[in-house]
Amino acid sequence: MTVTFCGHRHCPDSPELSAWLVSCVESLIAEGADKFYLGGYGDFDRIAASVVWKLKDKYPHIESVLVLAYLGREVNADKYDRTMYPPIESAPKRFAITARNRWMVANSDVLVAYIVLDNGGAAETRRYAKRKKKLILNYESRNSSTEK
Repeated sequence: MTVTFCGHRHCPDSPELSAWLVSCVESLIAEGADKFYLGGYGDFDRIAASVVWKLKDKYPHIESVLVLAYLGREVNADKYDRTMYPPIESAPKRFAITARNRWMVANSDVLVAYIVLDNGGAAETRRYAKRKKKLILNYESRNSSTEK
């Protein structure tokens, strides 16, 4: 099972959010998740990457993948097993992140999200996941919700 993470660029680095992510990731691993796609931009991606990376000690079989939106940019891949560039080279540069996010959703089973606003790229990615009928686990101010 493959999991994608998506969230707003700015979010609180709170113990509640981290605990929720640990709980989500461990539950998904118990259900068979072994590959985790992360975009590498913003606070939520950084927090999610740290959670997955720390859980590799307990679950060494899981893989953390940084999915790149652009080629040729220097990235910090310290908290990832590998990087990859999806087949989005035909997307105009200004839509590269959107194309990458859609590829991640299309190639995943579950979206784990931090989306509290209904605008911006993260909200659009969640709408896309809903249209694709993906399971969505969304953190909402100390409460998690599951969407279909």
